[in-house]
Amino acid sequence: MKKVFFFLVTVLFSVTAMSQVNFSGSWKLNTSKSELGAEFTMSPKEVIVTQSGNDLKVEKHSEFQGQEINTTNKYTLDGKECINIGFMESEQKSTAVWADDKKSLKITTKFSMGDMGEEMSFVEVYSMNEGNLSIEASTSSSFGEMSETGVYDKQ
Repeated sequence: MKKVFFFLVTVLFSVTAMSQVNFSGSWKLNTSKSELGAEFTMSPKEVIVTQSGNDLKVEKHSEFQGQEINTTNKYTLDGKECINIGFMESEQKSTAVWADDKKSLKITTKFSMGDMGEEMSFVEVYSMNEGNLSIEASTSSSFGEMSETGVYDKQ
């Protein structure tokens, strides 16, 4: 009986340890905990995440030059390519891949900037840190590179 109990506890611990983080919730940017760009930030002021099964929906509320910008992107959590519509109706191709320990999720997005034909890459790594959502974002193109970390408080 002790062996069966030990086996069940071990299996339960293994399943719990390998379960993926759920980022669901409404999150507000905490600028004092974040590492943002000095002149410009990629980090939205609010993020609403809905995560269920293999699906992830991320709604971002940003402000740029006094205008509200809201975007919603949908991803699958199996590493398959997802297509969303982005800035200036550009087609964004993304993949979402879990880290081996299932504690962070890396979303890599590639898109062209309209008529300029400029290819851009955008990488976000979602993780939880002391109850806060952390999004490490970086972008790369011929315009240069930029990276920052937005830390969000749950609402």
